[in-house]
Amino acid sequence: MITLTTDFGLADPYVAEMKGVILKINHKAVIIDVTHQVADFNVREAAFILASAAFYFPERTVHVAVVDPGVGTERRAIAIKTKQAFYVGPDNGILLLAAQNQGIQRIHQLTNSKFMLPQVSDTFHGRDVFAPAAAYLDKGVDPAQFGPEIKNPVTPNFVHANFSCNVYEGEILHVDGFGNIITNITGKELPTEKRKNVQVNLGSGELTFPYVKTYGEAKGKKPVCLVGSHGFLEIALNQSSAAKKFGVKVGDEVRVTFA
Repeated sequence: MITLTTDFGLADPYVAEMKGVILKINHKAVIIDVTHQVADFNVREAAFILASAAFYFPERTVHVAVVDPGVGTERRAIAIKTKQAFYVGPDNGILLLAAQNQGIQRIHQLTNSKFMLPQVSDTFHGRDVFAPAAAYLDKGVDPAQFGPEIKNPVTPNFVHANFSCNVYEGEILHVDGFGNIITNITGKELPTEKRKNVQVNLGSGELTFPYVKTYGEAKGKKPVCLVGSHGFLEIALNQSSAAKKFGVKVGDEVRVTFA
């Protein structure tokens, strides 16, 4: 099984070209579209979407993610092997949020032309480099055959939150369609014991929010903190937009303190 996550949209032939390349190499491939509606060039958004969806796919799924403003430059093309799956895409951080959640085992740079199209465009590595690599991985080719192992992938700030002494410092990873503020602080990093309140600094002063399990626990339309369905700490308003209320955007810093 191969998944595709891109910012290509559906009006142009780009997605179909990638699928055609995959199927010519591996006609038995099952191709699943995660989304092709990522905001243009928004690596952070694509990383969040991929990390949210990848957990639910079978073992050995090959996940291809292409949001690639550096295509054709010296940025590397990579394949990551985790304990559960493979990830293929540009070395710009798009793959790491999902891959680290599954335990990264090896990362290889894609340099072997045997596993690319004969003519590689400077502007469309999704078709000419990443799609062939995914097809061959799905057929069982070992990632080591694609190129040298690397130990220093590009790791943007959004991949990791920092925490010490019950203080968690991260950033806004995503704002969903409901206006929920999704941070890059994962639930597994948070204290396990029940806490009634948390202090949250969104850049406009420190606020105190109830720490709850569900949106419905919010009283009226007051804000709450909770761990959402994708495992990240969220700041939400019941039936309203927290992002609009607090005037924040993706990438803004956030600090959460458990008293």
